[in-house]
Formats: sequence, structure tokens, C-alpha cells
Amino acid sequence: MGSEFIDHTPKWLKILAIQLFGTNDKVALKVGMISTIAGFALVSGAITRRNRNRGLAIIAVFGLLGGAVSSNRPSQSVIAFIPSLFGAAIGCWALSKFSTFISQHDRPIETPGESRAPLGWDRRRFISAASKTVLTSAIFSAVINRLGNNKISDIRNSAPESLPKISQYNDLASTKTPSGAQIFSETPFITPNKDFYRIDTALSLPRINIKTWKLNIGGMVKTPLTLSYQDLLTRPMVERTITICCVSNEVGGPYIGNAVWQGVLLADLLTEAGIDSRAEQIFGTSVDGWTCGFPVGAAFDGRDAMVAIGMNGEPISLEHGYPARIIIPGLYGYVSATKWVQSLELTTWSQAEGYWVPLGWSRDAPIKTQSRIDVPRRDEKVSAGKIAIAGVAWAQQRGVEKVEVRIDSGAWNIATLALDFSDDTWRQWKYEFNAKPGEYRIQVRATDKTGETQTEEVSRPDPDGATGYHTRTLKVI
Repeated sequence: MGSEFIDHTPKWLKILAIQLFGTNDKVALKVGMISTIAGFALVSGAITRRNRNRGLAIIAVFGLLGGAVSSNRPSQSVIAFIPSLFGAAIGCWALSKFSTFISQHDRPIETPGESRAPLGWDRRRFISAASKTVLTSAIFSAVINRLGNNKISDIRNSAPESLPKISQYNDLASTKTPSGAQIFSETPFITPNKDFYRIDTALSLPRINIKTWKLNIGGMVKTPLTLSYQDLLTRPMVERTITICCVSNEVGGPYIGNAVWQGVLLADLLTEAGIDSRAEQIFGTSVDGWTCGFPVGAAFDGRDAMVAIGMNGEPISLEHGYPARIIIPGLYGYVSATKWVQSLELTTWSQAEGYWVPLGWSRDAPIKTQSRIDVPRRDEKVSAGKIAIAGVAWAQQRGVEKVEVRIDSGAWNIATLALDFSDDTWRQWKYEFNAKPGEYRIQVRATDKTGETQTEEVSRPDPDGATGYHTRTLKVI
């Protein structure tokens, strides 16, 4: 039900949830779901006091609705109907039992006698039955949770301990930071897996059977391909360092990371399949039903578009898309980065729309030139003297040529840039100045290699990425 709610949530509410809760948005949704269910329970109990059948009907309909939604979710079957029906049956039994305890003394007493329950009903029996029901529910929940955790552990353990060695490297990609690529320590050039941002619509991690998982490449192709995980492991691979970011990232936001990705070039797979010249987009679908589409040209214009199975020298974790995900340099993730990918369909723009497009986001989503201040940290107080201001800038597929820093309303000052590792990775920058005690307003802007400087105009992330200068107040003591 939670996943269905996510799929039908309006764009403004999704943006609000991300802004308010960040990566804790799913936790907030679960709390909301529990609160909603509790509300239904209270309403059902109140109605049952007046009309038992109507109260029971509410529980039954709730169970049937949950079962219908569950069985129609991607990768589910009619078996998913059973837990909801079981829960509804138990709920109806408990509601009927409790209503009997509560209402049996509501009727007028024809023959007065000694009361076993001074307050009008047998409180002790009710509390005993309610406690047993709560305990039973807790046991069932614990068992189900344990089974779910065991399933997740089995999926994690199905990943290989190491990835195939790549005999030839076409760039300097490495999980170790290249010399000169890092000129301040607060933000690593290579983002550790544990710190890499995660933004997706999955309320729970998909239950993937790696033995039966397949990647299907079809649609407008001459020879459809079906590849198992082992098939991908035996294919020629590349390793590339690529910065990816989420379109919902506000100016200066955290939803960006730089990693070493290992996988099979998408161009090789599509060439083998043979593309119909009329195909316009590559439409990806994940195991959990999420979809997105990007231009066919993005796989053949020289960028390192790939089906990735490795991240920073390790198999991609389940949180980040195991067993495979799509990485397309230069495009925001909502149109390209399909996690848990199970199919790639060659089609036209008119035949299919990705998950976010009908919600008002742009179909085309090249990553915009942006920069961010990481040092000093927000609300950090620094001592007077020589102060270092530092951060990262990115312009995937174009590269960062220049970064400038402005103090208050003064002139723009050119910052020192770290190694220009590649056009598809972010670039660190640093600027130092002598500061007296006081409060300063700091801004940063980047210019890409095409000569275009990021705009000062402030815009929201929707429909195709936020714009504006990252601004921070610096307090010097």
C-alpha cells in the first residue's frame, strides 16, 4: 500500500517530503502509514459499538484492498493476496471478540444481581484478551520481520565476493584518490559507498532472486538479448569514475556523489542487439516497476554509458541497485539511473513515458553546471586570519574550467582547482583570504569548458534541476 501511495503521490508532495525529511522520507511514510492504520482501527471500533457488521466490513474491505494492491505490484503474484486476507480474518475475529466483551453489559439488566464488573463491563477479561492479541501480533510481526531480514541477507550474500579483473584500463579509474585530485580533506574525491546518497521510490528493498534475475533488451531491436548476472560477469568490462546526482538536489545540496563504476558498455550490448533506426529512447524498467527513458544517442555519443555491476571496487550493494543498474554520465538520475534494472526497451518518445515525466518533470534532463561550498561547514565559526574556503564543482560531459568565489558584494576571485580528472567527475576547488572578525557572505560559481557560467537565477529543482549560486554566511571570531 505504501508503494502504491508513492506511485500516485503528486509532484508537489514528493518534493515537500524530500525537502522536509531528505533520505528519511520513507521512514516518515511508514510512520504515517502506522498512524493511518491506527486511525482506521479506532473508527472501526467506534462503528462496531453501534453496528458490528459495518465495523467488520471496514476491516474486510481494508484487507481486500491491501491484497488487491499487493498482488498487482510488479514482480508479485496472487500469492501476495494471502497475507492481507489472513490479517483481515484475524482482525475481524479480534474486533468481534472485543466488541462482545465491551457491549455485553450495554443492554438493560432484567434481573438485578451482584455485578462482576463495577464499571459496567469485565475490564479484567478485556485487558487480558487485548494483551494476548497485542502479544500475538508482536510475535507475528517479529517472525515476519525476521523472515524479511533473512531474505535480504540471502540477497546480499548472493553477490560475488569480488568482481572480474579488468585487463586493460581506458582511463585512470581507481578506488584510490588520484594524486592532485583532492586539495581539501572534508569531502573525499571518491565518495565511500556507505556515504553515497540514495534517492529512489522503493519503500522496501526489492526481493531479487539472482538465480532467476535476467536483463532483457528488446523492443525495436533486431535480436532481443536476455542476459543473466553470470552473463554480465563474463562480458568485456570497463571501469570509469563518474559523478552522478539527483535532480531533486537543491543548490548546495548533498544528493551527489563520485564513484568508480564497473560494468558493460551499453553501446556494446545495443550494437549486438541491432537497433531499429526509428527508435528514439531507451526505456528502462526496474524490478519494482520504476521506469525512466533517455535518448538512444546517449549510448552512442562517446560517453561511458553502462550497465554497472560494480561500485568502488565492490559489487553494487542492494541499496544502490544490485545486481545491476544503469549509469549515464551527464543525465540526471530520474531519466537514466535505473536501479535493479530488469529490462531495457528500445522505443519512441510517444510510446512510453518514464515515472517522473507525467508528474511534470522534463523529459530531457542534462545535468547543469553547479558548484558547492563545503568548507567551512554550515554555522561553523572560524578564527580570524587566513581562512580557506573550499568545495566541489561539476559539469558532467562538459567539464569544469573555472571556479570563482565572491566575498560579500566584492569582485569575483578565481579559486585554485584540483586535478582535472575527467569531464564526468566533479572537481575540487579552494580559495584562501585573510579575514578579520565579523560576518561574511560567501558565494561560488563555476564555468564549464564551453565557456558557460552557471546562472545566478534561483529556481527550484523541478522541472529539470535547481539553479543559483550556493551562498553561505561565514562567522569569523
